[in-house]
Parts: sequence; structure tokens; C-alpha cells
Amino acid sequence: MNKPKLLIQNTRALVRSADGTYTEIDANIAIENGVILSMEGAPEGFVPDRVIDGEGKLCIPGLVNSHTHLYMSLFRNAADDVAFDEWLFQRILPKEETLTPEDAYWGTLLSCMELLRTGTTSFCDMHMFPGIPARAARKAGLRAVVSRGLTGSDGGERRIAEALSEWEEWKHDPLVTCMLAPHAIYTCDEPFLRRVVKLAGETGLPIHTHLAESVKESVDCYREHGCSPAEYLDRVGILEHKTLAAHCVQLSEADIRLLAKRGVSVAHNPKSNLKLANGVAPVHRMLEQGVNVCLGTDGPGSNNAQNLFSEMSFACLLPKGMEHDGAVVSAEQVFAMATENGARALSLDRVGRLEAGWQADIVLLDLRNPTFCPPGRNLRALCYSASGNEVDTVLVGGEVVLDHGKFVNIDEEEVYYNVAKITKDW
Repeated sequence: MNKPKLLIQNTRALVRSADGTYTEIDANIAIENGVILSMEGAPEGFVPDRVIDGEGKLCIPGLVNSHTHLYMSLFRNAADDVAFDEWLFQRILPKEETLTPEDAYWGTLLSCMELLRTGTTSFCDMHMFPGIPARAARKAGLRAVVSRGLTGSDGGERRIAEALSEWEEWKHDPLVTCMLAPHAIYTCDEPFLRRVVKLAGETGLPIHTHLAESVKESVDCYREHGCSPAEYLDRVGILEHKTLAAHCVQLSEADIRLLAKRGVSVAHNPKSNLKLANGVAPVHRMLEQGVNVCLGTDGPGSNNAQNLFSEMSFACLLPKGMEHDGAVVSAEQVFAMATENGARALSLDRVGRLEAGWQADIVLLDLRNPTFCPPGRNLRALCYSASGNEVDTVLVGGEVVLDHGKFVNIDEEEVYYNVAKITKDW
């Protein structure tokens, strides 16, 4: 079925120049078959099915959440103010064991609502319920990269079989792609990691993992393997494949050089890392070494929110405070992390820019808002003052999925009802 022809008229658009800088232009964005046809108006013979009034709006590329666990919205505000090990092993994992796939669906759909309301159009989800994030994403109209979490303990082979089955089921869907997700070095032993390496070679699937998230992980790795977590993943062959590594807080200079050499993308999750007291990732040093740094929220159990506007603010501010340098890590760099860098990390083709020939993943923000006033400073406003509440309309692949703040495909009252029922006795 052909997608509608759309024209976003009389708007402002944030576009990226060849030198990597962002500029604002007056735009009339013509969209056909889910792709931006022109930024300069309707070509001859183009008759839109719908004209969207862009007056007083700013168009930006849809944000890309490069690392999350969406079903964990069920755990929002339920495991706070505790140490990382207690958070994970005593608070979260026991609750996860009680969830059904249908529970996870409603939790994931709740997160999808928050993503849309705050301008995210693509996400990368590490999950434990095969098919659920893809099903919820298709319901919401989001672009999804899904990865069944893999561990090398009891049931490891079952999880691999589930991951491969999920890939087979969804590999022809235009909005869903898959990755292999060995959870972490402390939940996967070496033979299991090498098994994942072999699968990555056989399937061509990229790898998504947690890396160097905590001090304990690094200390244990040195004690058990005589090297850092990054060096250990390289030793077993993980980094020979396209890899997305979440967190990367505890990195040495040698680790950073290794990630850059191997072409590893790093999903920076500043708020989650702060909440769990794991530290602050050395983002400015990774950027200096040419690492592709993108932005994630982590799950709502460790962040409490799925709002990339908040993450952009933290990503801008933290390096400045840590380095006592107000010029380190700019708004332009962070906005690229939340858009094009994320798309590159997730192997999303022609996603992350507003440009002819690129996917029409577009967010319209209302400029009639105190956070965008005084006018003319919109890129900085996106990273330093906007909250996500300014999001008005969202398109994914040329389909309107949030229309003037209203969900097109989701009955939000149904979601609220089911989530409340699931968590009633927690």
C-alpha cells in the first residue's frame, strides 16, 4: 500500500551541512513513499494527500534512542536510591521473573508513548520477550532495532534460538531490524561469547552489549582475565563485528583507542549512569579519538524516563562540569549523537537528517513556547532548555504517528489501564 503524499508547509528546518554544522532554513518539505522528496516545496505534478501547516514550527530529524529496555517502564520509580548491584540483582531481576509476555507488551507500549511524545522515532531495545518490542513498535508506528538479551547461564541456547527466530520473523519488515545481544561479560562466559561471535559471522547481524558500566565489572574482569572489559571483548572476537556498546563509563585511554580502532559505536546513557552511581563516561575523549558516540536513555527502571531531550542536556552539561571547561562537547555534537550518530550505530539507512532522499522521520516542535524564546537560538534550545513538551507532530517513514499531540495508533487509556492492573500489587 502506498503511503500518503505529504507537504509540510512554511516551516523552519534544522539541516546538517557538509562540514557537520547545523543551520536553519525556511522549508516546504515534500514527502512521498516515506521519503523526503524535496526540502524546497512540491515538485511539478506533486499533489499532496495532506498539507501540514508548519507555521511557527521547527522541523528536526526524529531522535534515535540507541540503548533502552522498554518493557521496564513497569519498574519506573520502583527501585530508586540504591546501589547498582542491589538495584539489578535484588530489585529488578526478581520482578522480571514474574512478567508475562503480555505484561511486557503493555510496558513496552507505554514506553513507546513516551518516546513519541518526546520526539524519538527510532529505538534500540535489549529485551527478554521475543517479538514483543517489534509488535509494540509496529502498533505505535516507531522504527525499532530489537535484540533479545543473551546470557550464557542456564537457558542460553534457548535464548539464542529465540533471537534467531525473532530475526526470521521480522527481517522483511521495513521498520524492524535485529541485533545479537550478549548481555554483558558478567552474565556470559567465554564459550558463550565465542558462540555469539560465530553467529554474528554466519548471520551478518550486528552486536549490542553492555560494556564497562561499573567499577565492579572492571575490577572483576582484571582479576579473572587480566585485562579490561573492552580488551576482553576484543580478545574473544566480539569487536571484530559491528558492535554497539552501551555505557562505556570505566574506560582507559587504551580502551578508547581500541574502540576507535575497531569502529565500535558507544551508546552514552548519562542519566542512568548517574542514578546507579556508576560514574560519567569520558565522552569528550571518545569524540576526540573518533569514536561514534550516540545517545540512549537505558531502561525506565534505571532512568525513570525515556526522554532524549533530558539526555541531551545532561550529555552537554556533564563534560563541562567534569573537565571544568565550558567549551567541551558542544550542542551540535550532542544533537548529532541523538540523531545521525545513533542511526549510524543502528545501521539505519538514510535516517537522522532532513535531506532529500532520506527517510521522512520528522519531528515538529512548537516554537511558540518559552523554551524557544528569544527566537533564533533553536539548536542550543534543543539541548539546554527544551523539555520535549514542545513536540507537536511526529512522522516515521512518512506516516503521521503523533498528530498535534494525539496518538494516531494507540489508545492511551487502554495502556494506562493495563499497566495499572499489572503493577497493582507490586
